[in-house]
Amino acid sequence: MKQVNLKTKQEIKIMREGGLILKEIKDKLVAKVAVGVNAMEIENLASGLIKKTPGGQASFKMVPGYKWVTCININEGLVHGIPKETTVFKKGDLVSIDVGLFYKGFHTDTSTTILVGSDKQKQKFLNIGKTALKVAINQAKVGNKIFDISKTIEEVLVRAGTSPIRALTGHGVGRNLHEEPYIPCFTSGSGTNSPKIEEGMALAIEIMYAKGNPEVIVADDGWTIATQDGKISALFEETVAIDSHGPFVLTELSSVDTALSAVTG
Repeated sequence: MKQVNLKTKQEIKIMREGGLILKEIKDKLVAKVAVGVNAMEIENLASGLIKKTPGGQASFKMVPGYKWVTCININEGLVHGIPKETTVFKKGDLVSIDVGLFYKGFHTDTSTTILVGSDKQKQKFLNIGKTALKVAINQAKVGNKIFDISKTIEEVLVRAGTSPIRALTGHGVGRNLHEEPYIPCFTSGSGTNSPKIEEGMALAIEIMYAKGNPEVIVADDGWTIATQDGKISALFEETVAIDSHGPFVLTELSSVDTALSAVTG
């Protein structure tokens, strides 16, 4: 395994600032999703919001060859989907939005999947991923291993009758968008050689799963990764910092932030 880039408390503080900005951006993108809206409208909104962020840049545009601010997928599309005007959201669609922000020298990364309209079975499918992310984050603490995060994700997904994606993983994040360690949604072996979770790590914990089998294919556009069998998939991700007290979600509002906001107005 390559050397993990541990962050100082000051660097985590910077990532927290960027993470909260990114959370607000993601919330606005999610609110825009509706029947008749197309993926390029979400992309344009994200681009405008990031341009208004002092010193902020689109993380994904820094990936060689990728020209867009967001990755947007629907239904069987899992990750890396290019936002297109021709991708028009319909009732019953699952829409995943992935977006990253480079702020003051550090990346944060977050994603979510939204149901357009209502469908009890599809909402239940999404709730499985949300639960897996929550319990996975709780495993991200000093003394555990990356294996413990992966094992928890796999257990939640498999118990619910869904398939963890094996071809892609979560990852460390910081000065680079993708860093060590890599965080699978499944386990292999005993975990003896799995990286230990250390104070100062910043992890993009990513839940990727499918209704059918876990095999994926790459579309003709060279980027979009979708399920091979055409069944629905979903994606949930937050950037998490590890300190001595446990995991701290950088891309999510906490009770501390709410209290500070109430005091400062």
